[in-house]
Amino acid sequence: MLPASSDSTLHRHGARLHSHPYCGPHRHLKLPRRSAPVVAEGSERRHEHEHGHDQEHGHSHGLLHESIKRSREGIRAVALSLAVLFTAAVAQTVVFIASGSIALLADLIHNFGDALTAVPLGIAFAVRSQVAERRAGLAVVAAIFISACVAGVEAVGRLIDPVAPTHLAVLALAGAIGYGGNFIAARIRLNAGRRLHSAAMIADGHHAQADAYVSLAVIASAVVVAVGLPIADPLIGLAITLVILRITWQSWRIVRGHHAD
Repeated sequence: MLPASSDSTLHRHGARLHSHPYCGPHRHLKLPRRSAPVVAEGSERRHEHEHGHDQEHGHSHGLLHESIKRSREGIRAVALSLAVLFTAAVAQTVVFIASGSIALLADLIHNFGDALTAVPLGIAFAVRSQVAERRAGLAVVAAIFISACVAGVEAVGRLIDPVAPTHLAVLALAGAIGYGGNFIAARIRLNAGRRLHSAAMIADGHHAQADAYVSLAVIASAVVVAVGLPIADPLIGLAITLVILRITWQSWRIVRGHHAD
């Protein structure tokens, strides 16, 4: 075995060792077995120490830390869903200005308010706080429950004092806009929540789902009133209330940690 110079690399050919200025694997005529460079023990330990040090202190050799990547993806999902809901609300505002429907104004205010529930969730992702994320999830569950209560009270009031809605075509159009916006926002939030294992994001996706069902009920109410069945309007409202209450319970269980998805 030849001594290794400062600019040579030690190689192993089976049981034989020799130094060579060429650092890659190679063969010799008398040593047909392919060589492999030998790593000095100190160098190997130093490399392992550096990797252990990097892992201990959260370094990732130029790659983003997982918590940062999760934060950015969560903020991106919240921002995208908010943009979708804001666009739908603006479109509904245009319809309201054209129609002057008070019922549509109430639904419009409700949609703007519900869209803002994503703000504390976005802040929680920005500060990378599990506690803030959990509290945001609880706020979302409360918002879903309030939506169910409002829908239920409105439906019971229509049963006691029937009032047929007007501007049916306008209401149906506004309902379609609301359904489309909330459906897309729900998909964005649910998919991101499952990828990020975020119970709060999943609950917010269910919140958007609940609003989509409400918008769907607006379309159904306009149709049944148009065909001469105004009594079906509050009955549809009661059915949607039960659906939203079920979503409330599911979201509560998710935020409380009873389910992983």
